[in-house]
Amino acid sequence: MDLVGFGIVLPVLPLYAKRYHASAFTAGALVAAFSLAQLVASPFWGRISDRAGRKPVLLVSLAGTAIGSLLTGLAGGLALLFVGRLVDGASGASVSVAQAAAADLADPDQRARLFGLLGAAFGIGFVLGPAIGGALAPIDPRLPFFAAAVVAGVNAIVATRRLPETKPPGDRRPAVARQRASAWRMPGVRNMLTVSFLSLVAFSAFEGTFALFGQRRLGFGESSTYLVFLVIGVLIALVEVGLVHPVVARLGERGALQVGLVLNAAGLAILPAVHNRWWLAPPIVLLTAGQGLITPTLSSTVAGQVEHRRRGEILGVQQSVGGLARVIGPAAGGFVFGHLGTGLPYAGGAVLVAVAAAALAASPAPVAVPGDPSPHGDALPERPIA
Repeated sequence: MDLVGFGIVLPVLPLYAKRYHASAFTAGALVAAFSLAQLVASPFWGRISDRAGRKPVLLVSLAGTAIGSLLTGLAGGLALLFVGRLVDGASGASVSVAQAAAADLADPDQRARLFGLLGAAFGIGFVLGPAIGGALAPIDPRLPFFAAAVVAGVNAIVATRRLPETKPPGDRRPAVARQRASAWRMPGVRNMLTVSFLSLVAFSAFEGTFALFGQRRLGFGESSTYLVFLVIGVLIALVEVGLVHPVVARLGERGALQVGLVLNAAGLAILPAVHNRWWLAPPIVLLTAGQGLITPTLSSTVAGQVEHRRRGEILGVQQSVGGLARVIGPAAGGFVFGHLGTGLPYAGGAVLVAVAAAALAASPAPVAVPGDPSPHGDALPERPIA
């Protein structure tokens, strides 16, 4: 449900900003504002969820999404548009905290599968969001943002009754844990954060500029753009439901991540050559299939690098790194698109993902994490992360 609201807003936001005479760079910066706020707030919310539980943080996140979407819809100019996106981003801890909740429930060898199913839930929401937004935008440009606010508000109300707490008080991180080293300094974590950053810069540049690319190169309007993002959501959901578990079982998390990076880079490399709507299909399939493999396996690998009481923190750090990438990606993509060339954001993105794949291949094998608990609280034997 949270991603329904996100999917309603994201595809049309750059075109919505153009109604207020925003340049391509400003439109990209508007998309990036959400991630800038998320960059600052996510580690904080992750640490809070380790100490206070997952449910309170998720409820705050949903309420903030409702308020941010409402402000965006009510905006009469660019200033309030930016305020709305910043409010939404500052409360946007739902992804990392939901992943931490899934990790609370998972045996290590099932973690990638559950992250894949969680990612598929995000994907299904992202399918429904653009479909709803595409139907509402022609009626009134503000209506998709009001719909997103209603979805998030209802979601928060229902969650107060139906959302379980996966982290009981006895399993929460004590206050003295703050004296330990920062999570991002731990062995193996920095390499995965680098891979996450580079791949997300490339993908978010695609997300932030594709509406403009489709309009200029392929003659797309708002409804056509929503349709493409709907297809992207379907493909990602199918990959995360049907391919993540068998690929991880055969190649391990690291191998599945490498395959995803290669597919992602290939899709971005082909996209600049597209001048016909029919030729858009191959790069979109490659790009989104790769992203469907990257997202759950990367998060699962990061979660497996730390003890269970710090998973909210490290997944919050990963989301913060992703927020930084989503600040740089859309802004840089919008600048390159507007000043250097229509296809260059995607060619540059392909290079970044190739560098991420090379960095992953050159990084040492992950270290074992001792005392990883099962859902029943029993310590599992030390084991390397696949």
